Amino acid sequence: MQFPGELKSVAASVQPSANSQRVAYAEGAISSAEIAALANLFPTLTFEPIGPAWPNHPGHNVDILVIGLSATAALDVIPLPANEAVWALAIERLLTRNTSDRDHGRKSGQVVAVLKAGGGVGATSLSVQASYLLAARAGTNPKICYADLDLQFGAAALYFDLNEALTVTDCVAVGEVLEETQFATALAAHKSGIRVLAAPREATALDVLTPQLVEGLVRGLRRDFSLTILDLPSLWTAWTNHALHLADRIVLVTQLSVAHVHLVRRQLGILSLQGLDTLPLTLACNAVTGDQQTLLSIKAAERAIGRSFDVVLPEDTRAMGGAVNQGLPLSEVRRGTKLEKLVGQLADKMAMDALVAPHLQR
Repeated sequence: MQFPGELKSVAASVQPSANSQRVAYAEGAISSAEIAALANLFPTLTFEPIGPAWPNHPGHNVDILVIGLSATAALDVIPLPANEAVWALAIERLLTRNTSDRDHGRKSGQVVAVLKAGGGVGATSLSVQASYLLAARAGTNPKICYADLDLQFGAAALYFDLNEALTVTDCVAVGEVLEETQFATALAAHKSGIRVLAAPREATALDVLTPQLVEGLVRGLRRDFSLTILDLPSLWTAWTNHALHLADRIVLVTQLSVAHVHLVRRQLGILSLQGLDTLPLTLACNAVTGDQQTLLSIKAAERAIGRSFDVVLPEDTRAMGGAVNQGLPLSEVRRGTKLEKLVGQLADKMAMDALVAPHLQR
């Protein structure tokens, strides 16, 4: 049966079951392939058809009801077309709605935003490696999230070797209730315990995100994680500006060249104009070689920028290239390198006290 509207709704029933939870769905509201995929994602749920129309009596033991609507009077409204990831987010949110903590002030993690002084400076590879080190230090359940918001060129999921990670566009599809998503369980988990929100699989227009959506996303991530690393594009938009205002500190990554010195100065100038120069900022100079320093010294670059670098990391193509290509921590490619040690220093500045603050131990 074809439903008259272009929306599908996932609505929680009034009386949840005491035992196994049931999802009832109207025929035509969701495809058999989507049901099969959701059944694999939620093996403890029972999925049952209830006929082709809105039921007069869906039953007292139905926990979630999926129906077709021509209006928007529902708890969750999903625009079509929708994939199984979007359905999964909506179902998980409903299952946890009654137990979720809505007090964002008491259980609030920290957010660090990573900026690039132009493309190709290695910011993502550095941030991923720093995440590995932080997770190893934190032990089991590190409560770290890596959110790749570089919508057009993000590659963090590849560096974590997570091919099927939930993407930013999957999350955006749920709309205004994005904040209620249970990111701690919905996001793909790396073996280190890090949860990863991947960039879109295809190049995506930057205006897919808005300041309002970023606000909900960051709130949800703060609630669920002690530390969230936001990997931002090098371009400025209204939503990237808002993301930076929501962050606790900023990491700006560059390389050693005249062009990159100018790009750093430009980024610092924009940060100042936007009132973001009061946030703690870590300036990292990446992939520095001896040849580069004969052409432009570190001290000359710092004088031109007007401040010192906080971390200067050497080029180590063999170690970093191997780690990136295999989706591994540096220590599993070459242990004890100078690069690994300095990535550790960067990790310290990224995390600060986020992973040890007593009020975040849950």
